[in-house]
Amino acid sequence: MVELECLTYGVGHSGEGVCLLLRIGTYRILLDCGLSDLSPLLNPTGEPPADLVLCSHAHADHARGLLELHQSFPKLPIYASEVTTQLLALNWLDPSGNEPPQFCHALPWRTPIEFLDGLSAEIYPSGHLPGAAAILLSYTAPPEKNVPSRSYTVLYTGDFFLSNTRLVEGLPLEELRGLQPNVLIVEGSYGTARHPHRRHQENHLAERIDQAIARQQSIVLPASLGLGQELLLLLRSHHYFTGRDIDIWVDGAVADGCDAYLEILPHLPTSVQNFARHQPLFWDERVRPRVRRLTPESCAQLGQTPCIIVTDETADLRQYYRENPNAWLLLLPLEADRRYEIERDAGALPMPSSTVATDLATETYLLAHHCDGTGTTQLIHNLRPQHVMFVHGSAAYLSDLTGLDELHNRYHLHSPASGTRVELPIGDTFLQPAPPDTSYEGELTELDALVTITLPNAIAADPRWRGLADTGLIEARWQGDELVLRGLPQRELLRPQESDRLLDWVDANSPLRNCCGNCRHYRGQHCWNDASPLFEFKVTPEGFCPVFESVQIGERNVEP
Repeated sequence: MVELECLTYGVGHSGEGVCLLLRIGTYRILLDCGLSDLSPLLNPTGEPPADLVLCSHAHADHARGLLELHQSFPKLPIYASEVTTQLLALNWLDPSGNEPPQFCHALPWRTPIEFLDGLSAEIYPSGHLPGAAAILLSYTAPPEKNVPSRSYTVLYTGDFFLSNTRLVEGLPLEELRGLQPNVLIVEGSYGTARHPHRRHQENHLAERIDQAIARQQSIVLPASLGLGQELLLLLRSHHYFTGRDIDIWVDGAVADGCDAYLEILPHLPTSVQNFARHQPLFWDERVRPRVRRLTPESCAQLGQTPCIIVTDETADLRQYYRENPNAWLLLLPLEADRRYEIERDAGALPMPSSTVATDLATETYLLAHHCDGTGTTQLIHNLRPQHVMFVHGSAAYLSDLTGLDELHNRYHLHSPASGTRVELPIGDTFLQPAPPDTSYEGELTELDALVTITLPNAIAADPRWRGLADTGLIEARWQGDELVLRGLPQRELLRPQESDRLLDWVDANSPLRNCCGNCRHYRGQHCWNDASPLFEFKVTPEGFCPVFESVQIGERNVEP
């Protein structure tokens, strides 16, 4: 039997890059190279780590190591879709204007290409980002004495999305249905979470931005390649903003990404091409809302009237709002905020300044570019593989997927850590390991005035517990017949609507009005009680927290 295994140099946990070495027969195929440090791929002999490299798409966590890999091994062939070959250069922008070499070879869609004897690959659009590809590898072992030849297939999705977005059509599931690959390597970025419909997500974000502008707030939206362009097209075409006298400023690599999208316009959906025939896709000073590249001259005028800025995830946001932080709202994509929480809990370095702007009002939004749990399981059931290997997502989220009975009872599941060798035997002798235990039994008690739910303290060992228990306050809502609990983080307690909701509870239950304005630790519009979940945060006088201490007459301290 031919050997089939995968060595994981990077599996996308906690923001790390994805880099997988697939060994099928005598061949070695490197799937993506999102490593920032290539030392694991180098060896003393100087031989290349693989026979060829296939890149799924141009995002940094899948592609940032490709240029260095090419420089180390110039003869190592690297392949991707045509659009990806055009977008890859955005990972290595040179301030001096020098363009990186064109080293990646373009592959056509839906056309099997034989690279080596018996080894071929075919790519399909995977949604998520223009040019993103799901890679189908096929290998036919040469016949041996008294042993007939046998074929093996591996499908690597890269990052995928079944739904259409404004700039990318979703993965064509109908074309892959019933494929039955031996191995499916699939991302699980959102674990088992369920998301509302994409259009609902867009409408919710547009409504939130509209509310902020109505309150004379300016908005800053840090974004990655793909998300930044989706946001701009949403702002230009949504009925909340069309025709409104609003300036939308675009800065940094997001602006460079817009220029790159204009170069690949013939590859974008027909609806986008039709839009571009009537008005510019991005840069437009004539049609409202106006979309312009931010310049040093225009930067000095920011905030005089409400505006919107779309910029890099890694940008120093203080350059935009430093004159008047109170007039700005930072909106973070939910996945970036979760990534920061995971890295913080793991003791890793903090995310770039855009995600930790503590002096700026901050909220999160969901505009998904990956499938939720329902979409992930839908893909698996339609493909019917023998092995499923989950990558790309927090270890906890991937563990949730491997613990699903509907998957565990049908497929051989793997969720490896980086640096792991995963053997993928093909046949009926493989024993499925026990699924991880991710459920907790507790007790529910009804009292006269409240209901208590008691859970074992083992639940606190999960890295997600810190986010749930951050403030000690939770929100409960029904989802069908199930009760869903979520923690209320610090930043939500600072929102006016959340403060109002808490004050309603205080008014009804406390004649003393235990609000921040009457607390001995409230100074300079900030909380200075190190026992409070709002410690060092800017709070409103009407706010409330569980460790309120009443100010005594003549005790009000001066500002620190």
